[in-house]
Order: sequence, then structure tokens, then C-alpha cells
Amino acid sequence: MFGDSGFLSPGWADTDLDTLLDDRAWLTAMIAVEAALARAQARIGMVPPDVPEAIAAVDPDRFDWPALVAGVRASGNPTVAFVGQLTSIVASQHPRAAEYVHRGSTSQDILDTATMLICRTVLDRVRQDLRRVASALAGLASTHRDTLMAGRTLTQHAVPMTFGLKAAGWLNAVLDCLDRLHGHVLPVSLGGAAGTLAGYQEFTENALDLVEPFAAELGLAAPPLPWHGARAPVAETGSLLALVTGTLGKLASDVEVLSRTEIGELTEPSAPGRGGSSAMPQKRNPVYTTAILTSARQVPALVSVLHLSMVVPDERSAGGWHAEWQPLRESLRLTAGACRNAADLTEGLTARPDRMLANLRLTGGAIVSERLTAVLTPLLGKAKAKAVLTEATTATADQPDRLPDALADLLDDDPERWRALCDPAGYLGASRELTDRALARHREHDRSTSPRQ
Repeated sequence: MFGDSGFLSPGWADTDLDTLLDDRAWLTAMIAVEAALARAQARIGMVPPDVPEAIAAVDPDRFDWPALVAGVRASGNPTVAFVGQLTSIVASQHPRAAEYVHRGSTSQDILDTATMLICRTVLDRVRQDLRRVASALAGLASTHRDTLMAGRTLTQHAVPMTFGLKAAGWLNAVLDCLDRLHGHVLPVSLGGAAGTLAGYQEFTENALDLVEPFAAELGLAAPPLPWHGARAPVAETGSLLALVTGTLGKLASDVEVLSRTEIGELTEPSAPGRGGSSAMPQKRNPVYTTAILTSARQVPALVSVLHLSMVVPDERSAGGWHAEWQPLRESLRLTAGACRNAADLTEGLTARPDRMLANLRLTGGAIVSERLTAVLTPLLGKAKAKAVLTEATTATADQPDRLPDALADLLDDDPERWRALCDPAGYLGASRELTDRALARHREHDRSTSPRQ
């Protein structure tokens, strides 16, 4: 009655994916593939010119859904029952055209190509949302180019940095994903029963002439050879989905930590009812972050099935091909959901420079101990420098702001000099310049991908 609408899938619930990847979407894509195949065949004289439109006119709602599902169990794939019903529907309207439905084709040609169409539709939406993420992150990086915060390694304060650089790191990774999406190839599948094109060859002088027109009709790539048993197109798509969700998962992991109550450096966008708890009314849980993280943790496991399905015998496999369908669909759902949630998260993400500065000061000058070591080593030698810093930081552990005075006392030196050396703002390395690099890359990316005027 309800279908799979995301009730138990926070990674993609309420992100407008219900109809994009449901069973009807696949059926619609399969009709489109059959119509495109007939158009390509009409171009080279394999079928009469009126056949393609007779197929394209078929309404998906005319199919008997329970019979289609029963057909999956009976034949092991959805295409056999689909072709039977498609032929009957066409026959009821154009009896002569029905004789040419699915001419020379095989189940895998239709379903694989329909799957590539679905992937293209979803990946187009992924690109759109990733561009939103990139724009939002570029805004954060620019606004907070000089905002000080603690850089952390292994959960502890390491050295000072800027929030602009952190946002620039997220941005650069998202741009990497966009570049890979731009270069990703989705091919049609056309091989006939065992990848020889023999079924098509029976009806035309050269079946190879069919591949390019078929691909052109659908706006997909024309592969050099059939790929029924060589599953790289599906596995590569899965790998890309894992890369995207992993990239967004990294962003979400950072937000998860930095939005903790006791840290409070970032806050998610809020709205009435968003992030509420059923038991604790004071809570505002990081729901966008949670949704992204659940996707990022599921997709790699699902994609592993796609990689395992590459290891199959023969020209077409029993079980390997069939094992791909659900993991790929769920990976597409979770990835598209993660991208939509990441866009909404980053567009409303609030940075709190006051909290960043307060947390940075928790360890006082100790956060620039790397710098202090570099200054002291030429004066005292490596071992002595380490001993002096250890003594000074231990003595001021409860009062980290006193570290400059402690160093001055131990070295019989001017405290003002050590206060300047302990200032985190003076030890940012190339944080600003690195941020500028990411922003320049984003501007160039925008120029190269924007529609020409």
C-alpha cells in the first residue's frame, strides 16, 4: 500500500527521490529504451518507421503490476514479463508494430541500458546539489578566511588554523567529486543473447551500425564492445557514489563534532520541529548531519556487492547481474539523499567565531609548541629545548595563559617576546593562501561549468 517511501531510510527520506528511483521509474526507462532501440533500428531499415512511436506511446500505467512481479520470479529478471506485456499493449493499438517489439534484443540489453538512464538522471541531480554545496562552502571559506580556530589531530588541539581553511578543505574535496562526475561515462548495453549481436545481425546487413544510433537516441555512450559479463560500468558508478558519500561523510563528521554542546563552534540550520527529541524537549539534534552520516556508512557496503558482481563466469551470469539491482538502487538513493541534505546543511550552517576563539584559548600558548620548538632548538639544542617546553607546559597546565611568563622565567628573557611567539594568530602557516587556492579553483570551476551565454 505505502511502498518504499523512506520511512526507515533517513539518508534519503523526504528528498524527492520516491518517484525518481521507484519501480515505475525503471519500467518507464525500459519503455524508453525499447522505443530508442526501435528508432535506431528504423534508421537502418530493421523495422518500419512507424514502430518506434507505437512503442513510445505506451503508458506505464497500463501494465499489470502483479503479473510483472510474478514474472520476475518466473524468469529471474523483470524484462521477460515486461516484453510480453509491452508487446500485448502495442498490439492492442498497432497490431503490425507489435511484430517488431524487442527485435533481436535480449533482457540484459534493455535492463542494463534502462539502468544507465536511471543513473544519469540521478547523477544529474547529484551534480546540481553538489554545486549548491560547493557554493555554500565557498561562501564560508571566504567569510571566515581569517577566523581563528584550533586545528585538531587525534581529537586533541594540534596547531592553530582558520575556519576558512577547514571549509576550503571540504570545498576542494567536493570539487574533486564534481570533476569525476563530469568525466563519468554511462554506456548503452547492446549485445544480444551472448554479446555477439547475432540476433540483430539477422535483420540488418551490419549490426554494428546499430550501436551508435541507439546510443545517440538515449544520449548515452556507445561502448566499443558489449559488456554483459564485464560489469565495470556499474562498479565504476558504485565507486563514484561511495566517493561522493565518503566526501560528504567527512564534512558531516566534522560538523558532528564541532556542533557538540561543549564545543559549539558550528550549528546546523534550525526550523520548527527540526532536530527535536521525543523525550528531551531542550534538544536540537543535528539531523542533516545524521542523515548524511547514515548514507556514508551504508553506501560502501552496498557498493562492495557491485564489485563482487564483477567476478562472474561466461558471457552472462547467473546471480551476479541480478545481485546488482537493489544495491545499486539503494546506493543511488542514499547518495542523492546525502547530496540534498548536504546542500541544505551547508547553506544554513552557522559558524561561531567566538566559540572557536574560546576553545582555541583552552590550551593557551601550548597550541603553538611546534613553533616554540623551532625557535628554541637553535638556541638550546633539540633535547634541552624539549625539556624546557615540557617543564613550562607542565607548570602552567592549569593556567595555560601563563606559558609565556614561565618560558621567560626559565630562559631569563623578555616575557613580551614569548607572548608574541605564543600568539596563535602568528602561527597559521599558509592557511589563508591555501583557502584562496580553493576559492580560485571554485571560481574557475563555476566558469567552466556555467551555461554559455
